[in-house]
Amino acid sequence: MAATASANVSSFSKPSTPSTSKCPLPQKPNLFLPPTSKTLHKPFSAAAAARSLSHISLASPRTGDFPIGDGADDGGCYYDELDDKPREECGVVGVYGDPEASRLCYLGLHALQHRGQEGAGIVAVKDKVFQSVTGVGLVTDVFNESKINQLPGDLAIGHVRYSTAGASMLKNVQPFVAGYRFGFVGVAHNGNLVNYRKLRAELEDSGSIFNTSSDTEAVLHLIAISKARPFIARIVDACEKLEGAYSMVFVTEDKLVAVRDPYGFRPLVMGRKSNGAVVFASETCALDLIDATYEREVNPGEVVVVDHEGITSLCLLGHREPKQCIFEHIYFSLPQSVVYGRSVYESRRQFGEILATESGVDCDVVIAVPDSGVVAALGYAAKAGVPFQQGLIRSHYVGRTFIEPSQKIRDFGVKLKLSPVKQILEGKRVVVVDDSIVRGTTSSKIVRMLKEAGAKEVHMRIASPPMIASCYYGVDTASPEELISNRMSVEEIRDYIGCDSLAFLEFDSLKKMLGQDSPDFCYACFSGNYPVLPKEVIVKRVGDFVDDGLSGSIDSIQGGWVQGPPVDDDSELVAPLAG
Repeated sequence: MAATASANVSSFSKPSTPSTSKCPLPQKPNLFLPPTSKTLHKPFSAAAAARSLSHISLASPRTGDFPIGDGADDGGCYYDELDDKPREECGVVGVYGDPEASRLCYLGLHALQHRGQEGAGIVAVKDKVFQSVTGVGLVTDVFNESKINQLPGDLAIGHVRYSTAGASMLKNVQPFVAGYRFGFVGVAHNGNLVNYRKLRAELEDSGSIFNTSSDTEAVLHLIAISKARPFIARIVDACEKLEGAYSMVFVTEDKLVAVRDPYGFRPLVMGRKSNGAVVFASETCALDLIDATYEREVNPGEVVVVDHEGITSLCLLGHREPKQCIFEHIYFSLPQSVVYGRSVYESRRQFGEILATESGVDCDVVIAVPDSGVVAALGYAAKAGVPFQQGLIRSHYVGRTFIEPSQKIRDFGVKLKLSPVKQILEGKRVVVVDDSIVRGTTSSKIVRMLKEAGAKEVHMRIASPPMIASCYYGVDTASPEELISNRMSVEEIRDYIGCDSLAFLEFDSLKKMLGQDSPDFCYACFSGNYPVLPKEVIVKRVGDFVDDGLSGSIDSIQGGWVQGPPVDDDSELVAPLAG
């Protein structure tokens, strides 16, 4: 992918603000040392959702074609539909107190590249001047030595992003920098606001002008119009108007601020380097790469301020019971990360062990759908006493588009990325472990490919419960009518994807494994019970969806919205914005 980047330099006078008040939350001492798939059309059905929770489905081997497409258009250009998975929106990094802050941000974003591959940016501050480099593409596409050299200072924030519809455009790449009457502020945001449309309508009614489709821009407007003093109180005031998921890092001329929503939907951790520099990141894998020591999570509802006086912690109003996203442990986070205080690797290994215990089947070999199914497959194999083998090899060098030959190749997209090892599969009864099934299109192609490679039997084991509902908190999931587990029972899914047996991780078993932490997780995608129920008719999907050069009302944007969940009749619904 060609690199596309731009630089922006702004200067401003130092704001005159008093020091912040101390936080009533417990805090650490001030130790800071300064320096195309076919869609099946069944309506959303509670009965279907209940049926989908049945335990296991068995059948005789099935042959024949499956009613699915390959995602190639008539022009022969294949669009990647292999990643039939929920998608995380983005990752954030913040560094305070290191002379190479922007370089550390760059490395941290590289470690978080799996959280977003369509754009990256860094904002650094030196001598009261904000300087930013943002671009479309991977971190290594956007940044090189000369670009990093344009970002001096010991204070920086960074962002990698994923957009859900339309082109990934430069104007929507974060971090954003905005000026208001008391100075400048930069922000990078991971999450999704379920009251974005309402906030935007109110802000536009009061005269605000929006340049992007990002809900992050609404946060900047709320900070600018706040009457609270000092600046940190403005952030608190703005965040208390937000509903949904947000883990954000802010930068001013002399402060780094980290904020996490009261439910703690999205992860955010704090670490420290040996020279005393403080680092915030979406995952601990970013801390590991830059030799920063993990200290703790940013607590749900906490605002952490780092400046020359040390570390100060404040509280957002309206503390709630934490509802942390369970899919961080199922799919999003890297196995080496510690998320919500738990090892992701250990969680996935235990998922596999539970599947082997509760849904075991006679087999000769256990394989994984790489990469996210590998650890669960290792757990399954160890518990079942069956060898684990790399029966599928993944290519990491395929982009989102690829030119298909005029002679159509069946399951072209899957074959581009996954190759079966016939020597392992031929004549074997195979258990294949994957982390989730969303629409079922990719699973069916994988099953067919394994059987064509000589597998005698293919038994699918899924290391998560069936997904029956969309997420509105920063995860790009399919709409309810697209989710196969919302439309079909386990037996119907098994028949559709063509495997010999199919079993999901039991919902109750998942919660039992989490033990006393179980109430602290959000399971909305498995249960349809939302901690923060969107009251808008349609809800903005994660990411941004306005193509460069396109201007128009929010409602003119197609493909960027998902239907809100059913609400009580007496609940207030927010109608679409006027065109």
